Amino acid sequence: MRGLLKKSLISIALTVSSSIYADVNTAMTQNSGAIVMAEKQYQWTTVPTQFISADGVSFAYREYGQQNGGTPVIFLNHLAAVLDNWDPRIIDGIAAKHHVVIFDNRGVGASTGEPAKSIEQMADDAITFIQAKGFKQVDLFGFSMGGMISQEIVLKQPQLIRKVILSGTGPAGGTGISTVGRVSNWDLVRGMATRQDPKVYLFFTRTEHGKAAAKEFVQRINERTENLDKEITISAYRAQLKALKKWGNKKPADLSIIQQPVLVANGDHDRMVPTVNTYDLAKRLPNSALIIYPDAGHGGIFQFHDDFVKQSLTFLAK
Repeated sequence: MRGLLKKSLISIALTVSSSIYADVNTAMTQNSGAIVMAEKQYQWTTVPTQFISADGVSFAYREYGQQNGGTPVIFLNHLAAVLDNWDPRIIDGIAAKHHVVIFDNRGVGASTGEPAKSIEQMADDAITFIQAKGFKQVDLFGFSMGGMISQEIVLKQPQLIRKVILSGTGPAGGTGISTVGRVSNWDLVRGMATRQDPKVYLFFTRTEHGKAAAKEFVQRINERTENLDKEITISAYRAQLKALKKWGNKKPADLSIIQQPVLVANGDHDRMVPTVNTYDLAKRLPNSALIIYPDAGHGGIFQFHDDFVKQSLTFLAK
């Protein structure tokens, strides 16, 4: 099984790079011992990876859209994901209007340190990264496990968060969350057996629309071909599975105390984090808006990326 997981995880560590803009003006300046990269035009396929050290960890991150100003949007990723797993259309779409920052948490991808074994610790590490960047307030964009981390962040440090976007996720103790590992491992094997990316099964429905969307998604996440992130390790993947199981068995938190505006989204047929959790989140959060995409799974926001970007920009602009 170890061999199967290792081979499958290689395919799950999505690669995306290749330059699209030829005339990118980059200025390097020194500021308090840290390298600050000022850029004018980047796309997700070309934005460079940088590092910042905090609490004994060297965090790998990519950042662009600073010229837009405003509140930075921090992206938090899904199970087994590294920087190259994000859909370029989502990142570029948000970065067209906002300052975006995407990072690998401790022990994941190119970030150093021992991988966290709980969602709460992942949230603490994310807060450490945000504070190391010097941000006084941020917006959060959490997908799947990243959405669970986002919930913990806003509960721990509410003054740090302005708005939150949650997709393909659920609350602590939510339906089916403790068994996410079982679903993931099965589809890792399916992906290897059919020589397809496991996310074809994990993120999309098996209808004709779902299959077409899955194919397009896999093509997009492989657009970046240079300066790739490191693949996730077996130990980091196992640590995340343990964290998800604990989260799924945890007593539900009182989400009614979260007063920030929250946009909640998913597909209507999520196998990984059942869609019932999405409805549950929207009901529990007092200031929420809900989007459910038809004939879509866990990756509904990727299948309907054009609409989702428009909805997200409208939400963030309010």
